[in-house]
Amino acid sequence: MAGNGIANGARAALLAVQGLSLSAGLAAGLAAGPARAQGPVPAQPPAQAAAPQSVAPASAPAGPSEPVTRAGYFYIGGRYQKLGDKTVMVGQMFVQSRSPARITQAYPVVMVHGLAQTGVNYLATADGRPGWVQRFVEKGYPVYVVDQVGRGRSGTNPEVYGPYDRLGTRSLERTHTAPEVYDLYPQAKLHTRWPGGAGVPGNAAFDQFFASQVPFLANSQQTEELVDPALLALLEKIGPAILITHGQAALFGWAASDARPDLVKAHVAVEPNGPPFFDVQFRGGKEFWEKTGDGRARAYGLTRMPLTFDPPAKAPEDLIVAQQAKGSDAKGGDPKGGDGRIRCWLQGEPVRALPNLAKVPTVVVTAEASFHATYDECTIAFLTQAGAKPDVVRLADQGLHGNGHMMMLETNSDAVADVLAGWIAGRVK
Repeated sequence: MAGNGIANGARAALLAVQGLSLSAGLAAGLAAGPARAQGPVPAQPPAQAAAPQSVAPASAPAGPSEPVTRAGYFYIGGRYQKLGDKTVMVGQMFVQSRSPARITQAYPVVMVHGLAQTGVNYLATADGRPGWVQRFVEKGYPVYVVDQVGRGRSGTNPEVYGPYDRLGTRSLERTHTAPEVYDLYPQAKLHTRWPGGAGVPGNAAFDQFFASQVPFLANSQQTEELVDPALLALLEKIGPAILITHGQAALFGWAASDARPDLVKAHVAVEPNGPPFFDVQFRGGKEFWEKTGDGRARAYGLTRMPLTFDPPAKAPEDLIVAQQAKGSDAKGGDPKGGDGRIRCWLQGEPVRALPNLAKVPTVVVTAEASFHATYDECTIAFLTQAGAKPDVVRLADQGLHGNGHMMMLETNSDAVADVLAGWIAGRVK
């Protein structure tokens, strides 16, 4: 495979030297070469995957000598910068692609990972099963997976980007892989879906997962400043697409939806970074949470970078913040809320709208046993208050119980992917 990639890259370079033009996609495909899928692909596309009228005619089914999927990679964004006596590249973002031999869906899917992670979260599970990329390719979608700028395969460079941080085992155990062991929030004890039991060192799936963790930029706002333009550049290159974001990546999904609602056909926000405005930390017991610091973690509610409010918010101070009263919840006092949810910070009067986000079909997806079950309602309430009207998918309501924040790696990961695909099928025309 590596030899073929090198040969194809050389061929692309030779053609370029000879003055023969190549499209960007073809050149990338030649450089990367074909790759086999991680798992079996149905011989026929799913019944619901009939090609829309607006889609170009699908290619013929793969022959015996053709790959069942095609894979490649490229870099988007980036610029040269002088650093002392050397010139380096900064701001580039790694993009991995995989598509079925027969594309049956109108728009590709772009998957963006969260804090301390890379795109490998979507490639396979920590116990060796095919991941969400394979599941969506089987459904006829081309899929693009990124590594955030300054992280993983996009390249780390403290000289350019500044200090890095990384998470230790305990941080991940407490909220991601073994919350039932720590019981820091009411839903934690419901967690049952990590492969092989509680996700702690010595569990083979946890060991694989922790091996995949990477350093990340310590400056959160700088992360948004770097990733937002790179993600927009990717959308401008590939055209309209469906975004699937996880955790921290929702920051970039909101920014892309706000800047180019014409290019974001839908935003699947899997447990989006939150709650609005402030961070919280969990300590267990009856009063299980507290605000982390007095400064706004997300100055514009959902993001640190400005969004398009109406009337405009020229500075964060233009947004009035009001916390819900005790005894109420994000759904306006629904008695089914109460225990197990934080009190949200929302906009105070005058409430400003987010007209661009309102144009993008959006869903917030929450797992039953995740720490996000305590505050995703706040993100939903903030969006609704601003006129965006997001859909809501609670996995427990879909019969999927016991999941935590890393649902794409857990024992029912395929079933979770199918729920996301079902929502997309119903909302993206």
